[in-house]
Amino acid sequence: MVKKTGEKYFAILEAAIKTFARYGYHRTRVSDIAREAGVADGTVYIYFEKKEDILISLFQEMMSQFVEGLRQQLAACRNSNEKLATVVSYHLNTLGSRPEQAKVTQIELRQIDETINRGISLPLLNYFRLIEEVIAEGQKEGLYRRNLDVRTARKVIFGAIDEVVTCWTMSKKAYDLGSLAGPVYDLLVRGLQ
Repeated sequence: MVKKTGEKYFAILEAAIKTFARYGYHRTRVSDIAREAGVADGTVYIYFEKKEDILISLFQEMMSQFVEGLRQQLAACRNSNEKLATVVSYHLNTLGSRPEQAKVTQIELRQIDETINRGISLPLLNYFRLIEEVIAEGQKEGLYRRNLDVRTARKVIFGAIDEVVTCWTMSKKAYDLGSLAGPVYDLLVRGLQ
């Protein structure tokens, strides 16, 4: 198996985002992805054994870039309230600027089997840990209630952000997803305090 790097590898992943968003994961064929990427069908199989591997790799790459970008943003924050605002804003603005990626993460990844679920769970856990670190830091700073269960608070925070993105993805009306960062942050931070 070829190392999963290089121009063609990333072209295939970008094509997968577009085709999964356009046709849905289950209706997308590897040949659709190859055509969108501008490569031969066989080239896809140099990098991926099957369509499931493409979806797993796609999510792993997206989440890796997402978490790394978020870490960089969080490093510039002065306290946990700024960090929570950054988490909310970064999540909404990142997916708001990539509607095809949002459609894949919010709709297509929810209709998958257990094998794919196992493949995407670790990158998602890295994001969850970041949110939990922000909450725990806020407790140490005295900004958030000490009696909060960090895991439950993380589930509420992620769940709220995730639901806002899902509604935006499925909406028939166009609106700026990032514009909801302030109201979402306000609701969440009041709950934590």
